[in-house]
Amino acid sequence: MNFDLGDREKAIQEKVRALFSDTCAEPLKGWGEEGASALRRESLIWLNRLAHAGYLGLGLEDEPYGPAAVAAQQLLAALSPALYVCAETSARIFGRLMDAYGSPQLRSQVLPAIRHGETMGAVALSEPGFHETRADMGTVGSTASEGFRVSGEKPQVMNAPIADWIAVAGTVDNTDAAAFFLISRHDQGLFMGQKSPPLGCEDLPMCAVTLEDCRVDPAYVIGPMDGREVFTEVRIWENQVLAAGALGLMQRALDTAVTHAKRHQSGGKPLIAYQEVGFTLAEMLTLLQTAQLLVYRAAWMWETGGPEAQELAYCAKVFSTESAEEVASKALHILGQTGFAHKNPAEGAYRNAKYLQVSGTASALSRMKIADGLLGG
Repeated sequence: MNFDLGDREKAIQEKVRALFSDTCAEPLKGWGEEGASALRRESLIWLNRLAHAGYLGLGLEDEPYGPAAVAAQQLLAALSPALYVCAETSARIFGRLMDAYGSPQLRSQVLPAIRHGETMGAVALSEPGFHETRADMGTVGSTASEGFRVSGEKPQVMNAPIADWIAVAGTVDNTDAAAFFLISRHDQGLFMGQKSPPLGCEDLPMCAVTLEDCRVDPAYVIGPMDGREVFTEVRIWENQVLAAGALGLMQRALDTAVTHAKRHQSGGKPLIAYQEVGFTLAEMLTLLQTAQLLVYRAAWMWETGGPEAQELAYCAKVFSTESAEEVASKALHILGQTGFAHKNPAEGAYRNAKYLQVSGTASALSRMKIADGLLGG
């Protein structure tokens, strides 16, 4: 395994880092009063900048998803968690779905615009009680003369309020056949719910999506496909995004704690001079480095098609997201009252880490899948 970055990958990181400065306000920092329209305009500006840096194309078309992509993801997640989730949802989840399963016509129409940051995508997969391997999805596309009529509800769809396209997972004609119905934000029968940000992710564009006899042309349908393997694969892509995002949260919390420990005085000397503070920082760095190696290895295994790629992806997701909570908690101990101020990076990392643990494949279910892999199930 070689996790060294090539010149191109290093250049992408430098270009992404150059988009931010100490005097630059963090992008996508809240969308309350201005609403989704303002956030959409700002998001497209930043996605276009990321596209010019080469970031959005990582893992798409001829570019494999491996450790180099994770390194860039970690950097962006540390710089701006909200922009990271917005960009990754569009490029690394929606974009990979189009790339892997879209028809040639669909790929040529949608994928270049995603890579260039000219349009945004979202994927509506989960439903209450949803399980990737069972036929328990309530969203159904019924065959009609014009193609399909899709009805169903999807709670908390990331990017939904600002996306141009939403790939809605469902079944066809109440059978076990899986499909993704590509819905335009302007389609009749598509209804957006109220803003519903989860704990720790107030800045993220997320809401429920309801479809009521939404007409979809067959050209904008991925599938139908036998079995639910496509749902499992999309979920793994989401887990990869969450695992890399957890690395960014850890880096963000560690950097905040180190800066505070160097600058803040107690008893006439900086906090970092105290042994217990130094030990805590050492434990935080150890957790970050260990999680990073695991996430890198999982990405390498996925890139090379190793036999344990799926199990390792679940391992990386569990360890990185749970380590992110621990690292953020230790950062709060170092920062004291300063860390509990709203919008403090360490405080935000602590709350965001809980969201990462229950998103995608939740930690408990991931452990079950890891065990199933060990048993050959």
